[in-house]
Amino acid sequence: MSSRVRIRLWSTNVEHLNDVATQLVQIAKKAGVEVRGPVPLPTKRLVVPVLVPPHGEGTKVYEKWEMRVHKRLIDIAADERVMRQIMRVRVPDDVYIELELLR
Repeated sequence: MSSRVRIRLWSTNVEHLNDVATQLVQIAKKAGVEVRGPVPLPTKRLVVPVLVPPHGEGTKVYEKWEMRVHKRLIDIAADERVMRQIMRVRVPDDVYIELELLR
């Protein structure tokens, strides 16, 4: 019986995120197992308005700082051999990965 693995990836750097996602999909396709994804999930935008004048008086001028969190979802029907290859993938520091075993 082969179990499924759900891989969640998220990062603020979309290039690094897509690189890791394509590596995982290529590993699964080379092994010949069923793969679904990478499914792009909605991007979370975190916006922080900051008052520009240091003393707070005068005209109210704001700068807006924005951070975007990009997410991807990959489902793989993985066996032990594929999981070992996935665990060896080099993941950059700004990409976070979560593995979940599904039955």
